[in-house]
Amino acid sequence: MDMMLGAKLRTQQRSSQNGQETSLWSSGLGMKLEAITPFLGKYRPFVGRCCQTCTPKSWESLFHRSIMDLGFCNVILVKEENTRFRGWLVRRLCYFLWSLEQHIPPCQDALQKVMESTRVQNVISGRTPGAAGEGQVPGLVKREVQRILGHILAQPSSFLLRLFSWVVLHFLNRRFLNVQLHKGHMKMVQKASQAGSPLVFLSTHKSLLDGILLPFMLLSQGLGVLRLAWDPCVCSPILRALLRKLGCLFLPPETNFSLDNPEGIVARAVVHAAVEQLLVSGQPLLIFLEEPPGTQGPWLSALGQAWLGLVVQAVQVGVVPDAVLVPVAITYDLVPDAHDTRHAMAPLGLWAGALAILQSLRGWHCSRRGCVRVHLAQPFSLKEYTISSRSCWGSRQTLEQLLQPIVLGQSTVIPDTEKEQEWTPVTGSLVALKEEDQLLVTRLSRHILNASIASSAVMSTAVMATLLLFKHKKGVFLSQLLGEFSWLTEETLLRGFDVGFSGQLRCLVWHSLSLLRARVALLCVHQGDLLVVPRPGPGLMHLAHLSAQLLPAFLSEAVGACAVRALLAGRVPPEGPWELQGIELLSQNELYRQILLLLHLLPQDLLLLQPCQSSYCYCQEVLDRLIQCGLLVAEESPGSQQACDTGRQRFSTKLLWKPSGDFTDSDSDDFEAEGRYFRLSQQSRCPDFFLFLCRLLSPVLKAFAQAATFLQQGQLPDTESGYVEQLFQFLQATAQEDGFFECADPSLAIRAVWTFRDLGVLQQTPSPAGPMLHLSPTFTSWDNQEKLQQFIQQFICG
Repeated sequence: MDMMLGAKLRTQQRSSQNGQETSLWSSGLGMKLEAITPFLGKYRPFVGRCCQTCTPKSWESLFHRSIMDLGFCNVILVKEENTRFRGWLVRRLCYFLWSLEQHIPPCQDALQKVMESTRVQNVISGRTPGAAGEGQVPGLVKREVQRILGHILAQPSSFLLRLFSWVVLHFLNRRFLNVQLHKGHMKMVQKASQAGSPLVFLSTHKSLLDGILLPFMLLSQGLGVLRLAWDPCVCSPILRALLRKLGCLFLPPETNFSLDNPEGIVARAVVHAAVEQLLVSGQPLLIFLEEPPGTQGPWLSALGQAWLGLVVQAVQVGVVPDAVLVPVAITYDLVPDAHDTRHAMAPLGLWAGALAILQSLRGWHCSRRGCVRVHLAQPFSLKEYTISSRSCWGSRQTLEQLLQPIVLGQSTVIPDTEKEQEWTPVTGSLVALKEEDQLLVTRLSRHILNASIASSAVMSTAVMATLLLFKHKKGVFLSQLLGEFSWLTEETLLRGFDVGFSGQLRCLVWHSLSLLRARVALLCVHQGDLLVVPRPGPGLMHLAHLSAQLLPAFLSEAVGACAVRALLAGRVPPEGPWELQGIELLSQNELYRQILLLLHLLPQDLLLLQPCQSSYCYCQEVLDRLIQCGLLVAEESPGSQQACDTGRQRFSTKLLWKPSGDFTDSDSDDFEAEGRYFRLSQQSRCPDFFLFLCRLLSPVLKAFAQAATFLQQGQLPDTESGYVEQLFQFLQATAQEDGFFECADPSLAIRAVWTFRDLGVLQQTPSPAGPMLHLSPTFTSWDNQEKLQQFIQQFICG
């Protein structure tokens, strides 16, 4: 197979010069994509329910079963029927007429109400301690407050908003095939808005296009002008002035000053007053909880947490009785600016942004237009969450306390506590929260972001990338790929996760392949079949990014499969036959231990564990999933009689004469004390499925293992960013040798460095140049480094 594949690849490279591959792509398969309809008969999971542990009242009140059957709508599909007019001219001007008919509620006197607020008046009159207005002329202070307020927000322009809707509608129709939204999700949000509390949308951030798409979509659905909290660093001053007229909010630079700086005190008072006035007026607010795409750093956004902290403070002090939080997630077939990091280097100007849009439209061929799915999760009450979530906070220990003694062989007992791992940025001086309130904002951000990612729809490109990367890395025939695509889609739906596509199977496969054509090669073979081969090289890292969409659906089984792999590592050869591995008995306690070790090792942002969720409950969920999917089969414990053999049982006098209401002792208690035993199933599909599950976590685990190998070669001490760059270059060099380019990812390098820092492998010390990383004394010895590498390697399946 390898010789045939190599020959075919060489043939394909020669034929690509003559345009044969171009003809294969351009021929197509009669692609016909449809609106989203049920894929498996009438079954389609309704995802996005809020947490029943933290918000039980919202879980019941803001949901009705009838909304599950409302179906989907394409928000960029505007026809003659969407306007009040009819005729041939209307069909040509329907976008323009639709934009004119959009209802834009007036936002009059918003700036004046902010100026009249108590906070701002105290600053102007000099009653705020330490503020710049103390001892100054009130007129000068008032002009300074007006200048700062002009940096934050402006009065939205109805003309610009209608022009914005018309331009964005044209742009989205040229860029995407459809933008799908579930009507039931929108119904929940509209029902929540009628309760009187302000809506706060908390979204993921996959592309800069999110800031255009979400305000347009919510305006078209009748929710009014969305106030978007935008990062001022990504826009030039001219572009910020235009965006403020469209409803955007920007923090003034004075908010970054120290807490005792007079100008900073004034700016923070104005920001607090502006947010409070927006909440009181009932205007919806959108906050991105993730860092902008291309940013190398913490997963959660410091700016997003700061804005969320302002909302939490406004509810706590009673400015508004409550706020309704709506988690939002957007998934793309292909993220438009996934590899465009220009915005991270310099602010985007007005003309530069317009030129980038024109270039993207020119370079994005009609046949490569993808689909978009917007997911609005079930809204929930912020006040209810703040009250009930605190009861779920228990004692926690660091990763060094939990895992380091076990890695070094100094202990075999895992402490009965949760892991403390807060990879969150500091919100700065904008919101001076107490430690308990800061923890509340951080865990609320994690709770919402994890729920948004876990309930996001899986796109067709993610299914295709997962199949090509983790099941058929050496190539697969198109006829077989059709069946594999259908199988993986059904498995995803049956696990309660939704997909963002529908249509004829052959068309869907060709659609996803055409979008991935830069990373996939098509080779002609006999009998008219095609061989689909992922191109070796750095393009595999892009397939790994796409496959991350599918990981939450199989995450529990993947963790369990890697734990079983670690349990069998010391008993049978790794490459031994499946029948030999199926002979071994696996006790429930041993499985729990290996699953818990792997949960502690993996980052929390990868596991998507909620702050209210216990890792021990998750262990039971993992074991249940392995049994449900058929990988594990229950076995009788060694030396015990079978459960159905009752003929030789003797009832003791104690059991015969026990009071009828006493259930403190029973046969089941003895059974649970001994534990259960399992074996790997011997079904024919199990070996391939087991290997597939293990490979889903292979990028992050291999990156961690290579980071352990790099400890001997790394140049320490060094800054955190410097050592991350060293490790990333090492991952790239290793990928050139072994071909595992999915591990050569800067985000994996950052995760590895942070995990080793929490584990106590790397230590951080202050210095004049900033915090410096150096190798801890415990791991300077080669033996301990090898123990760390072996601990990680046990979870990796070859």
